Amino acid sequence: MEDGRAQTAAKAAVDAGLKVHKTLGPGLLESAYELCLAYELAERGHHIDRQVNLPIAYGTLTLDASYRLDLVVDEVLIIEVKAVETVLPLHHAQLLTYLKLSKLRLGLLMNFNVALFKDGLKRLSL
Repeated sequence: MEDGRAQTAAKAAVDAGLKVHKTLGPGLLESAYELCLAYELAERGHHIDRQVNLPIAYGTLTLDASYRLDLVVDEVLIIEVKAVETVLPLHHAQLLTYLKLSKLRLGLLMNFNVALFKDGLKRLSL
């Protein structure tokens, strides 16, 4: 059931991201895209958490290392928002690590600093 919810959230997130990109275009700060994407998803009836604290569990320690998930949609999908010239392998690794630490299975990396939104979109799963 959770996989179906994640797929539904991902489809809505891609549609919302496309609308935000068409409306604003490239060149703004990540925070602007994040706020507008959260707004679009909330307008579509999805539950959105922004800047979710992600502690690191290591042995018996819980480290608050100030890692934050940009957006969590319906408690099943992580969206990492970028506005960079080039998405690096490090950005993919970052999202995969966030998925592992959060125990969520699906994430979207959305780079809004591209001419075509599809060129800035990457789906990652565990």
